[in-house]
Amino acid sequence: MEPLISKLKNGLSVASCYCPQLETVSLGIWVNTGSAYETADMNGISHFLEHTVFKGTKSRSAIKISEDIENVGGSTNAYTSREFTAFYAKMLKNDAALALDVLSEMMTCPSFSEEELIKEREVVIQEIKQTFDDPSDIVFDYLQEQAFQNQALGRPILGTEKLVRSFGANELRKYMKSNYSAANMVVCAAGNIKHDDFVKMVEEKMSGIQPQTSFVADEQHYCGGYFAQKRDNEQAQIVLGFEGVKYDDPRYYANILMTAILGGGMSSRLFKEIREKRGLVYSVYCFPNSYTNAGLTGIGAATDCEQINKMMPVMIDEIKKMCDSKVDDEEIKRAKTQVKAGILMALEKSSAIAEKLARQLLLHKRFIPLEETIEKIDCVTKEDILAISQSVFSSVPTYALVGNIDGHTAYDEVCRKLK
Repeated sequence: MEPLISKLKNGLSVASCYCPQLETVSLGIWVNTGSAYETADMNGISHFLEHTVFKGTKSRSAIKISEDIENVGGSTNAYTSREFTAFYAKMLKNDAALALDVLSEMMTCPSFSEEELIKEREVVIQEIKQTFDDPSDIVFDYLQEQAFQNQALGRPILGTEKLVRSFGANELRKYMKSNYSAANMVVCAAGNIKHDDFVKMVEEKMSGIQPQTSFVADEQHYCGGYFAQKRDNEQAQIVLGFEGVKYDDPRYYANILMTAILGGGMSSRLFKEIREKRGLVYSVYCFPNSYTNAGLTGIGAATDCEQINKMMPVMIDEIKKMCDSKVDDEEIKRAKTQVKAGILMALEKSSAIAEKLARQLLLHKRFIPLEETIEKIDCVTKEDILAISQSVFSSVPTYALVGNIDGHTAYDEVCRKLK
């Protein structure tokens, strides 16, 4: 399924992947902006804007936006991450034009009525409170804050209640003008839609988008640090982080494979040692987070306070083993198979195809063929995995805990044992 890619006169990239066997189309608008591109006094505005464009346009009320999509059996949604904001829909093939009309209006002429903004502020504030109330969720905000101290990449995607209450129509329009432009956006579709037809739809609706953005993203750098918050919970949520790799780092796939071997499933080293052999946790896992200018590789687990000090030495021992010896052939074969299978299975969904294509165009400025990705995974050697393990785990750790953490292993002790 080779995609076709065009560029409008204003610089807007339009890409599609034709899947004639489907009766549906997944399409969306992806913007290369998020909380990592916000100033401190605007933290949370990307996410708030994502909410508020759904609250009305020049020709549609909030109710009409949802009804126009759902009356024909479609669905629409959006998300904000640290570096992306996406607005997408899935429709029957004959209703793709309607979906694009709704999404493009949200991008070009949102109303930002004060009545709707007042209501949506309260909705977002409830979301902030819900996140705070969930230790398994908020612990990652604390991890990010310590890993990238005093930087946009370390601030929460949702912002704070105080800041959200300060955002009005003027701030939203100014943010859209500075961060939403043709050069910073991609419109993608996957499903039963022909490329020329899709390009015509997008050109009709979005050729007036401004060509360039005016903002300049700050450089981000990993710091490391410690955060602990005692709560009256049954368990403690624990995350141990290290400096990872950027999206364009040549060690990107080595890092992914390393995390798969260490904590990527029930056959991973951490799962077998900490859960299966010792029964110290229900779940333990390793994850790689890559960004444009930085990276964070982490290990997460949840256990009760009596088990933390039994679990941490085992976790640290497994980290040190990754740095001291090569992985065996069976482990690397299994990790490569897992990663490749995950990529291939995801591409069975048209929404995932559109998402992957959009992210590639925004991050790498080109479509990356599946064969190229598979080849890069297959080319990773044992020596590559050893090298990335030694690089990642020699960095200053970031240690975040939330919940029942009485008597937990101290940060200094973690640092000492990792050496």
